[in-house]
Amino acid sequence: MKKMSYPKLGAALLLSALLPISGFSQEKAQAEAPATPQPMPTIKYDPTPLPANTPSYAPVVEKVAPSVVTISTLKLVSGKAPANPGLGKDNPLFNDPTFRRFFGLPDEDGSDTPNPRRRTQPVPPKGGDTGKNEKGSKRQPLGLGSGVIVSPDGYILTNNHVVEGADEIEVTIGLAQHVYKAKKIGTDPSTDIAVIKIEGATGKEFPAVTIADSDKMRAGDIVIAVGNPFGLTQSATMGVVSATGRGGMGIIDYENFIQTDASINMGNSGGALVDFQGRLVGINTAIFSRSGGNQGIGFAVPSNLARSVMESLLKTGKVQRGFLGVGLQPLTDDLVKAFNLKSDEGVLISEVQPKSPAEKAGVQTGDVVVEIDNKPVKSTRELQLTIGAMAPGAKVELKVLREGKEKKVTIDLGERPNKNIAANDKPASSADPDVLDGVTVADIEPETRKEYNIPESVKGVVITAIDPDSLSAAAGLQKGDVVLEIDRERITSAKQAVEASEKLKKKDKVLLRVQSKNATRYVVVEKK
Repeated sequence: MKKMSYPKLGAALLLSALLPISGFSQEKAQAEAPATPQPMPTIKYDPTPLPANTPSYAPVVEKVAPSVVTISTLKLVSGKAPANPGLGKDNPLFNDPTFRRFFGLPDEDGSDTPNPRRRTQPVPPKGGDTGKNEKGSKRQPLGLGSGVIVSPDGYILTNNHVVEGADEIEVTIGLAQHVYKAKKIGTDPSTDIAVIKIEGATGKEFPAVTIADSDKMRAGDIVIAVGNPFGLTQSATMGVVSATGRGGMGIIDYENFIQTDASINMGNSGGALVDFQGRLVGINTAIFSRSGGNQGIGFAVPSNLARSVMESLLKTGKVQRGFLGVGLQPLTDDLVKAFNLKSDEGVLISEVQPKSPAEKAGVQTGDVVVEIDNKPVKSTRELQLTIGAMAPGAKVELKVLREGKEKKVTIDLGERPNKNIAANDKPASSADPDVLDGVTVADIEPETRKEYNIPESVKGVVITAIDPDSLSAAAGLQKGDVVLEIDRERITSAKQAVEASEKLKKKDKVLLRVQSKNATRYVVVEKK
């Protein structure tokens, strides 16, 4: 690592500011110097250390710092690296506009808007490739991040985005800057957690951190973030837990973050968030920032979640999650009234996938889940996290409200698929009769199904046009949505949809179940 030259530059600038611009010579300076030494001022100096009971975070930092490492990743590229002027020119990923937007960087034409929700991996250091391997491929810097040693034999927790796409991983430990090669054990993009292990370290013990129960953390608890922001080794910042269970930001699939105001900057990714006893409570992952730097809103994956992911990766090589096979939707005031519910407690099941564990157990669309294993369900995210934390094959008991009556359902969980289903929402035109205040629907013919990318299993009518000023549009209906039900009546044709809407003209509100982008939801449309 090269020593920073800023102190020398600063001294030179200060010196030039103090000296005259002209008429200066060494002889003149010496002539004007005092002939006799000046008397030394009285300076108070106390070399005694602070009392042992003085409040300090130093013992915490000293305890955890040896367990926090710097992770450098490299990409093997053949031939000459592509030129890319500007930020990150030494990283081929920065040629990708999507990657640049993800890190809040402008596109090459400067047209992009920074993304306030960004991971904390920094722009890789400049310097080009770092040589060639035995096959002649160039080793090009990919990025810098942090990691936490969690076992004496060299297993390290970090973020998936720190090591993603890396062909080589190097781990630097301690202030002595001892560098080890590391191998990737497993990754879980859904939680942004990765496990790596130091290679060639058989018989050597590494300083492992102690892991705490992150579920015990409360807003207001003191925490310290230790990592390598901007490559500054083992930097520590202090703050408090701002909130727990934070989610809904679209950073990863399973969001249950600990939010903190401890300063987290680019390069802190994968570093440690520890409690006042120096125990690991989280893996620093992301920041909310409009400037690219710390603004007091940082997020860490709870240590309980990170540890369970690591254990699953070590045991099976993948993360196995429980799976119900349902679509979930929060209860709004309109839905509470439409389903004649007494409160908005629970979540609404908007879809039951065919042949899923939920369907086999008898779960139906329109059911409202109020409890899981005798624990109240407060949000869709909470239910998703609870099910995802369970192993496939586990039995769960749901208490649901169906037509105003309580019903208990026991479900044998399946395994959550690891692939996401993409959907296309393509425009089309039609001239069918208007229904539901400015909505035009059509039967789903083979051509329509292909054009709107509607699965064969979906039966209903597709919205081919909608008045942007209509109440239906205000309720969230869009062209390409498939109407499955109108006021709890299953719809299979455009004619049936028109007839159903005619019957409901006198009602102030209409309840629809629609499918949009391969997910179903209930929509309440208020009619004039």
